[in-house]
Amino acid sequence: MIVVDTNVLAYLYLPTEFTPQAERLLECQPDWVAPVLWRSELRNVLSLYLRQLLLTFEQAYAIQTEAEMLLADREYSIGSLEVLRLVEASECSAYGCEFVALAKRLGIALVTADRKVLQNFPGVAVSLSQAVH
Repeated sequence: MIVVDTNVLAYLYLPTEFTPQAERLLECQPDWVAPVLWRSELRNVLSLYLRQLLLTFEQAYAIQTEAEMLLADREYSIGSLEVLRLVEASECSAYGCEFVALAKRLGIALVTADRKVLQNFPGVAVSLSQAVH
């Protein structure tokens, strides 16, 4: 089991140079978990693609639905105290710290593309390229 951030989820469903790595990660480690926050973050990514006419509404909705099925029963609520303690001890956003908090709580790795998270939490966070090699 691993925690994945929203960027990794987006790479899985949207064509990017990182999509093959995200697909390999899912093949190797199919038990992905995330804080509930991922839903809003992915919707935000999809809204950018919609506004830039890179996706149709139907495509965006299908991606969100498929991602929700992937993470069904694998979403966690994270308390403010956990997040704010990590924010205080780092240079990371509260959003990034939600993913870190979940990984710490479960004692598992966080696979992320967030450079600040990777720099501030090297014992918890690993990059996508590290996770698939």
